[in-house]
Amino acid sequence: MLLTTAVFASILALMFIKLSFNVIGFRRKNKVSLGAGGVDELERAIRAHGNFAEYVPLGLFLIGALELNGAPWGLVAVLGALLVAGRYFHAKGINEPPPNFTQRVRGMKLTFAALALSAIVNVAWVVYRVMALA
Repeated sequence: MLLTTAVFASILALMFIKLSFNVIGFRRKNKVSLGAGGVDELERAIRAHGNFAEYVPLGLFLIGALELNGAPWGLVAVLGALLVAGRYFHAKGINEPPPNFTQRVRGMKLTFAALALSAIVNVAWVVYRVMALA
């Protein structure tokens, strides 16, 4: 069962919906149906939403694989929390007018840390489990 991953996937889904509503709101406000229409705040909202959609699936896959392979829930939770924090700070940084590059960079660092650590820990966990079976 993917109990820990399910919690983080749910939190991230709610964040994704919030980012979607931001895009919809700016589209309505500026009467833009496709693209950004040259509207800076809409362009930022679109990129925050798109960037989220680009990074979150891989992060969830990695923490889900780790949990399915029997890693301790605390380890999975730390990696999930890193991913959530990274996506939060990135979206906050890119959506603030003017964009807050400090928050945005912090968000990307946390996101990359979550992805890299999840990948490394997955490989290490599989090696550990295989060696334990030998």
